[in-house]
Amino acid sequence: MAGASIAGPALAHWLHRRGAEVTVVERAPGLRPGGQAVDARGVAREVIRRMGIDAEVRAARTVTAGAHNVDADGNVLETFSAEDDGGDGFIAEIEILRGDLSRVLYDDTRDGVEYVFGDRIAELTQDADGVDVTFAGGDRRRFDLVIGADGLHSALRAMVFGPREQFVRHLGHALAFYSVPNEFGLDRWLIDHQENGRSAGLRPIHEAGEAMAMFSFPAADGDVDHRDVAAQKRLLRERMAGHGWLTARILEHVDDTPDFYLDQVAQVVMDRWWSGRVGLLGDAAFSSSPMSGQGTGIALVGAYLLAGELAAAGWDPEAGFAAHEERMRPFVEANQQIGRWNAASRTVPPTSDPSEWDMAVIERAINGIELPDYAGVPDSGVRGGRVGL
Repeated sequence: MAGASIAGPALAHWLHRRGAEVTVVERAPGLRPGGQAVDARGVAREVIRRMGIDAEVRAARTVTAGAHNVDADGNVLETFSAEDDGGDGFIAEIEILRGDLSRVLYDDTRDGVEYVFGDRIAELTQDADGVDVTFAGGDRRRFDLVIGADGLHSALRAMVFGPREQFVRHLGHALAFYSVPNEFGLDRWLIDHQENGRSAGLRPIHEAGEAMAMFSFPAADGDVDHRDVAAQKRLLRERMAGHGWLTARILEHVDDTPDFYLDQVAQVVMDRWWSGRVGLLGDAAFSSSPMSGQGTGIALVGAYLLAGELAAAGWDPEAGFAAHEERMRPFVEANQQIGRWNAASRTVPPTSDPSEWDMAVIERAINGIELPDYAGVPDSGVRGGRVGL
């Protein structure tokens, strides 16, 4: 499997439990800290419970009690609570930094799963019986299945399915996140200021004395080079210049932070998420964008279902991948619709009004998928095929 962020380790957990021997390769030298706060709502919370990591995830949550939308002078305009909508509202009951969730998943799987950091899949060739993989570091191996969980800019997707332009749909925005010293008197409440299609915010995190800075601004496709951090920081400063509230003070820390992240807001739309013995999962297959608030949720749900369907199919790739996609696609499409609505609500002038969103679509995006119990599928001790992730 390629990718050791969220979808990859979550799938590794379930594949290992179903009996597979799993290798996860990650091009970064280690786990990436920090990042945006991600949420687990509705059915995704049940997946976490079934994984047996509910206590660990809750212990690593942010300490956000709710959110205040403020004007340029800091006056509160609107308030949301983490208790709204049964914990599935704008601020979710389970809200955790992406890096912290990645660490929980890695700690949960590292004793039963092989992790290879600082490497990547350079070449692969598949036949009817398996996949031959050559790693950039020179190692060569053969796997029964290979699954790409390597994100929006998936190299494996480009290698097997075609260039990114075929699948990536830009939504007209960019997002940035990085940790800053909490010199702003931030308590347990997220604070956000929006004006002219841009936003700047601060959210509490559990590390003492720190907060997470958040920015959103209009950006055309091609504005963001995801490989050039210096260019990303210049872009952030340029696009947020003149934004009110505490924006200028927050931007003073952009060169000092250890965990700067900026990327375009985009979705991945594909007719099919597998080809032969190679499949995709998470953002690599069906990114809903951070604007949906559900990217982590659909990754966790997708991991549970993909491992279950592959095992239920006796590790037959076509049957397992097809069954997974049939279950997942309506759930994914509902979440992608929310992402598009939210992105359109931030344009100037807005082209989407949240008060007019279809509540049936929202409910389907949170809870609208069945989680089979896979009662007839091994849940430990029975070895399946070799899977490279």
